[in-house]
Amino acid sequence: MAAITPQELEVLIQQTYKVENEFNELKASYAHLQDTVEKVVEFLPNAIWILNSDNSVFLQNSHARELWELLKLLEYRDEDYEIKFNARSYLVKSSSYKDKIMLSATDITEQKRKENLATMGQMAAHLSHEIRNPIGAISLMSSTLKKRVIAENIPIVEEIQKSVYRIDRIIKATLMFSKGIQAQKKLFQWSQLKESIDTAITYYGYSKDIKFSFPQEDFTLHADKDLLEMLFSNFITNAIDAIEEDENEDGIVELVHTQDDNYHIFKIYDSGIAIENEKELFQAFQSTKVKGNGLGLVLSRQIAEAHGGSVNLSIASKKCFEVKIKR
Repeated sequence: MAAITPQELEVLIQQTYKVENEFNELKASYAHLQDTVEKVVEFLPNAIWILNSDNSVFLQNSHARELWELLKLLEYRDEDYEIKFNARSYLVKSSSYKDKIMLSATDITEQKRKENLATMGQMAAHLSHEIRNPIGAISLMSSTLKKRVIAENIPIVEEIQKSVYRIDRIIKATLMFSKGIQAQKKLFQWSQLKESIDTAITYYGYSKDIKFSFPQEDFTLHADKDLLEMLFSNFITNAIDAIEEDENEDGIVELVHTQDDNYHIFKIYDSGIAIENEKELFQAFQSTKVKGNGLGLVLSRQIAEAHGGSVNLSIASKKCFEVKIKR
């Protein structure tokens, strides 16, 4: 075997260094690619798992780590499918490449809730239209009947009228929710709105001794009077129901008004039972009351927002709602 000359040894050493540099560059490039893939996977809004052939986890993002128990329920399928886990809905997609399987789970709970709300709203609007005509006829006939019955039967007719009023409020709320809020603003006085609210209270009906405290000073509002009547009636009837469910035989509903440079600010208090589930307060068809249909507070917030304002539960007191209406 011929001996390697110094020149050949030098060339071999240089080639070795070159191969080592190329290897290091390739290794760095691979590390960069791997880091990029991990960052992309982490950036995705859904949970991602990449599994080895033995089902061990090759790669996953933080969403997947939070849902590690969900992984046990997932399986590889050719088509997408939905699965429920911890009261939430997930859309599951799966794919395979060589010896790896990729699974993704996307939280579609809110999307499904909105779809269900839209369906419920359409059904409720249709039923409301169907009910409206006979309710109108009952209301008209009860007014006529009240003039003709003997005095001792008048309270019975009045109870019928109160029940019709309740149904009519539900129909109006349902139709308004399905169509959306459109405020037709005009100038009017608080005293006019208060008169309408007082009338609504007499029709609502209650059994306990309830004191109502409303602003006595008059002031001008630039708003949709019918919409604000519905807004305040919703809060006041909610307050009445809370007092009716309370163990005390009397109660108070207080509406306080202040204003600043931008807003009329109303605060509504009542002495009834505490609010049980704050999370359901402003969710359509999710009522915290036995009598509720779950639209009152949702519509009240939408009405306030249509007037450039807001509705919020006071942080200082869970029995106080704050309503802001743009001046």
